[in-house]
Amino acid sequence: MNSAIGPQSKIGFIGLGLMGKPMALNLVKAGFAVTVWNRTASRADELVSAGAKLAASPRELAANCDLFITIVSDPPALEEVLWGANGAMQSLRRGSIYMDSSTVSPDLARKIATACTERGVRSLDAPVTGGDWGAKKGELIFMAGGDAATLAEAEPVLKVLGKKWFHVGENGAGQTIKLAMNLILALQVDALAEALALVTAAGLHGEKLVEVMQSSMARSGVLDVKSQNLLKGEYPPSFSLRLMHKDMTLALELAKQVSVDLPATAAAYKTYSNVKDQAKEDLDYSAVMKFWKK
Repeated sequence: MNSAIGPQSKIGFIGLGLMGKPMALNLVKAGFAVTVWNRTASRADELVSAGAKLAASPRELAANCDLFITIVSDPPALEEVLWGANGAMQSLRRGSIYMDSSTVSPDLARKIATACTERGVRSLDAPVTGGDWGAKKGELIFMAGGDAATLAEAEPVLKVLGKKWFHVGENGAGQTIKLAMNLILALQVDALAEALALVTAAGLHGEKLVEVMQSSMARSGVLDVKSQNLLKGEYPPSFSLRLMHKDMTLALELAKQVSVDLPATAAAYKTYSNVKDQAKEDLDYSAVMKFWKK
């Protein structure tokens, strides 16, 4: 039997990285009963201090929640959480909702949806955009694939985590839109990096280009933020190069499946790959600028 998500609902949350930790903390602060699990257990310390419970495994966590949320790094990590030795899938409660906010392939999202349906569980693939600052402020944007009624039922939680959410289609649609979104972000930042390389090689200050850009049609939200990283040569991770590279890989794989050429993405992918392969630390994806600052 389906149960409405409300203040008394039990929320299970897996994945306490750059995005997940502040998301889970906002749920605790909002008064939800939150149980967490993370592969590196010490990342849960702040949440436990704030009032969350710590589960011993994904399986234990899933058995005791009305809404189960995951946001992990990549498809293998998600499959391990769901179908590993102590995976969550085997203990998800009939009538509960499972919402995955990781960025994975649409195929995996559909596989998860099928497995959930077999267990009487409703599922949403609901990846997010908005950066770690959006996660901290509770201003993320969700793009959700799945049943519209299920998304509506999850709204009390979405209102804590985000400022807007879109129902974009059936299971898998959320991941498709997210991969397309991240392509745009990756290409915009790569384009600005190229333009700055051209301007500075011609003997001008990059700040002049950014100043003009921000008053022109070339302005965008992501470039307003990332331009400062590129100008300073400082790349503290708010969305890591490693994860953006993973998302570009997934997008190119999807493009092959649907027989669409992505020439600009393929070219940018080589540049991002070059920088990622040489990186010795976890950098923001705006570190693509390093390709021109060798």
